[in-house]
Amino acid sequence: MSSGLMNLLRACFQPRADGHVHTGSDAGGRQDGLLWYKDIGQHFNGEFSMAVVQANNLLEDQSQLESGCLSLNDSGPYGTFVGVYDGHGGPETSRFINNHLFQHLKRFSSEQQSMSVDVIRKAFQATEEGFLSVVSRQWPMKPQIAAVGSCCLVGVICNGTLYIANLGDSRSVLGRLVKATGEVLAVQLSAEHNASIESVRQELQSWHPDDPQIVVLKHNVWRVKGLIQISRSIGDVYLKKAEFNREPLYDKFRLREPFSRPILSADPAISVHHLQSQDLFVIFASDGLWEHLSNQEAVDIVQNHPRNGIAKRLVKAALQEAAKKREMRYSDLKKIDRGVRRHFHDDITVVVVFLDSNVVSRASSVKSPNVSVKGGGITLPPNTLAPCTTPT
Repeated sequence: MSSGLMNLLRACFQPRADGHVHTGSDAGGRQDGLLWYKDIGQHFNGEFSMAVVQANNLLEDQSQLESGCLSLNDSGPYGTFVGVYDGHGGPETSRFINNHLFQHLKRFSSEQQSMSVDVIRKAFQATEEGFLSVVSRQWPMKPQIAAVGSCCLVGVICNGTLYIANLGDSRSVLGRLVKATGEVLAVQLSAEHNASIESVRQELQSWHPDDPQIVVLKHNVWRVKGLIQISRSIGDVYLKKAEFNREPLYDKFRLREPFSRPILSADPAISVHHLQSQDLFVIFASDGLWEHLSNQEAVDIVQNHPRNGIAKRLVKAALQEAAKKREMRYSDLKKIDRGVRRHFHDDITVVVVFLDSNVVSRASSVKSPNVSVKGGGITLPPNTLAPCTTPT
């Protein structure tokens, strides 16, 4: 570990005053230092577990589980909605998605009186357009909002069908039972949009055949225009509309040459899976988890431990790996405050949704109580600095 980083840690390395204090009932989740969790809950198609650990000064990950009616009227359809929104550049976009995407989905579902790929795609589009309006309004006073964006991973379970929609590099992984052997195998359901993946670089080059610098290898990391690793997102308007890629935006975000069409896309990759009895659970998580655990490692943890607290267990497994990589104890990692924590791991969000076969296939017209849980974290007023800020 570098001496500079160690000196920074010594300045911030103090036990947290709020360590191991549980607040509130489990209904809306509990906070334990930088860890928020809801150990177990009931959704339309089974049980679920959620957990979030904060690393950034301001939590950039947002998440939600909504179950029950998926439209604006009681006629349905009924089912479960999961969203994991991994923000970057600030929390504004992920918070916006958390407040608006599900409402748009309910509106389009009401219009079509059903769930479909088209409903989900329209909800993403309306969310992107809504955030663009926010950027347009705030640009004169707060131009840096043009460089804020978010990945967006959504799962919808309805009528025995699982829809997965994704922008960016969060990931959903299915645990599927192999009946012949009793093994539970990991099946990745989401397509990712990160320039480290060769097929994504090829896609970008096909979208921009006249731009030899569309992807650049910078400090051994592939980045779109040398700036950002993901190729699809909500927000990041500075790489979608040229009028927001100019002064007074910070120089580091401004491109030297003008562009006439969006560099990044907000069109989600959507897949449809007809659930079978051997499909046991789905793990939805931001890339902070997958940096430290493989798909199969995560599935094995879920399969081999009790459901209660399983999302928290996955987060802790990732943190233990992060600590091991830096040759430090997990107990010491836990003492490091937000901001400085980002040197060791990203914000991590995990939602585990169990698919109980006796209720997964029930008709979407069957009514059930509405459940709404949003992933938590330490909330601070905008522009609040943590006690020890990350060095620039």
